[in-house]
Amino acid sequence: MDMETSPLFPRGRTGYLSIQGAGKTYNPGPEATVALRNLSFEVSSGEFVSILGASGCGKSTLLMMVAGLESITAGRISVGGEAVLRPRPDVGIIFQDATLLPWQTALQNVLFPIEIMRRSVAEYRPKAEELLALVGLQDFMQKKPAQLSGGMRQRVAICRALVHNPSLLLLDEPFSALDAITRDELNVVLLDIWERYQQTAVFVTHSIREAVYLSDRVIVLGGRPASVIADLRVPFARPRPFSVGDTLEFNQICAMLREKIADGHRQQHQARAA
Repeated sequence: MDMETSPLFPRGRTGYLSIQGAGKTYNPGPEATVALRNLSFEVSSGEFVSILGASGCGKSTLLMMVAGLESITAGRISVGGEAVLRPRPDVGIIFQDATLLPWQTALQNVLFPIEIMRRSVAEYRPKAEELLALVGLQDFMQKKPAQLSGGMRQRVAICRALVHNPSLLLLDEPFSALDAITRDELNVVLLDIWERYQQTAVFVTHSIREAVYLSDRVIVLGGRPASVIADLRVPFARPRPFSVGDTLEFNQICAMLREKIADGHRQQHQARAA
């Protein structure tokens, strides 16, 4: 299948999240490091999009720019038509580390953003309890992080990001530190929750299979500064069983993406040599 002409590669999508000519330069001047330059793509409302690419190509930097936690130095990023200039209350973020407060229970950690936003904890408690039950932690709500496994702590982090009903969910390699079995379990958990609440989601990962299983689209960044070198629509219907990963089509798509990522690696090496 030709990736450049396949109908699996849509172009010109309009959406809720719009990234237009976005750039990020560190230390402007003779010692400048250009992390991203003229990066553009859009994500439709309710769409789950994963971003793949070689290490150091700027995936996490881009995600933090979308979150308003990292400033942009060129272009424009907007959510719902409004430019992102600072952190927004309608955005939820899940980081690589769960970063839970060790002195608080799982339930208190989930409700912590509600306290920060000065909203009614009592009003959101049922939602927090519902989320913890959905991820299988109904019997661990009163446990502190030290009493939870790594996978359990990351489940709490997922609930914390969703408790205030964000319209945009950003995930920065949230399962990278987990063992393969736990990672697969949390992929299923995350997909179940996303299919229930349907937030717009942008997911940064190094796992090709994870990206294909979870996503409506997979975007591959390549080169340095990074550019979009592939934009693939995943053809599998939802709800999506985990067994879809055993199909020939699934593995063919993974192989195509692996080839594109290898192209991105070559672009980076060429840029460094230039």
